[in-house]
Amino acid sequence: MEINGVAHIQLTVNDFASCSRFYKRLLPFLGLKLVLDTNEFIYHVGGRTAVAVTPADPEQRAARFEQRRIGLHHVCFRARERTDVDALHEFLLELGATIVHPPEEGAWAPGYYSVLFEDPDGIRIEVNHVPGKGLLGAGGPA
Repeated sequence: MEINGVAHIQLTVNDFASCSRFYKRLLPFLGLKLVLDTNEFIYHVGGRTAVAVTPADPEQRAARFEQRRIGLHHVCFRARERTDVDALHEFLLELGATIVHPPEEGAWAPGYYSVLFEDPDGIRIEVNHVPGKGLLGAGGPA
């Protein structure tokens, strides 16, 4: 068997109202189309994947995202061009997103270039560009 990518990512957030507004602006900028929008669920599709955002259960809402806890560390989307990373950074500044690191080169793969930021609940998101197929072409880590 060989999987064909990631079907969807579902993020559970504390402040659904703020996060919903954030993702409804961010995800279309990344080329994902909003296909479902309810009081407790948004779902965007594009780039051979989908992203859902849902509220946390009420008894969990005091918790804050911790990158090193069990579970999600961060989500990383792959940009087609290096300039897309720069354009996203400018857009994130307009959104008022928390920038963890502005666009920079990384040692993960030759030509690795990325921006790392947080949503309103502190969930970390990265967008990177790696020339060619990068390590994905070798079947290795992204």
